[in-house]
Amino acid sequence: MNFKINYIIIFISILIYLSGFFVSAAIELPNSGKMFKSSVNPINLNKLRTSFKMILLNNLEDIILVIGGSFLFSLTTVLNLFYNGFYFGHLLFHALHMGYSVEYLILLTAPHGIFEVPTIIIAGAAGFKIPYEIVRYLAGKKEQPLTKEDIKEYFTLALISIILIVIAAWVETYVTPKIAEYFLSNLD
Repeated sequence: MNFKINYIIIFISILIYLSGFFVSAAIELPNSGKMFKSSVNPINLNKLRTSFKMILLNNLEDIILVIGGSFLFSLTTVLNLFYNGFYFGHLLFHALHMGYSVEYLILLTAPHGIFEVPTIIIAGAAGFKIPYEIVRYLAGKKEQPLTKEDIKEYFTLALISIILIVIAAWVETYVTPKIAEYFLSNLD
């Protein structure tokens, strides 16, 4: 694999995700606090417990839209990277604004987020891979639009994303609620 190219498309993915994240801090959405408080109430952690299948299917849908953007010249890749960053930032910034503690937010997001956020970034790199190579071809920087190595790299990134999103869904279903419940019961 050409790791120089991977760094460029990974950097683009990170930049778009973070753009969404920070734009969310500047925009006040109606009823944002109510949305967060009703879905993650410190009194009722049972609402965190969702089926593995439901979380996995929801996350896979996002990842497929990000990866599949490669075939739409990265349109769904850009939109979904931005949206995922925006949504995550929206939840965090508004929860902080409502007075939820940083510890609380970390307990509810970090266990599965350490898998989920990198997965979205890697899926974004896959979504940018094919259009990136085509642009390089059109700019005269390579002799053919897609090589076997390009296709292999695309599928490798896509497969890594799918494996990581399965792990993230499992952690979100079975680990995050237990960690949050345990630690939140010991917070003052």
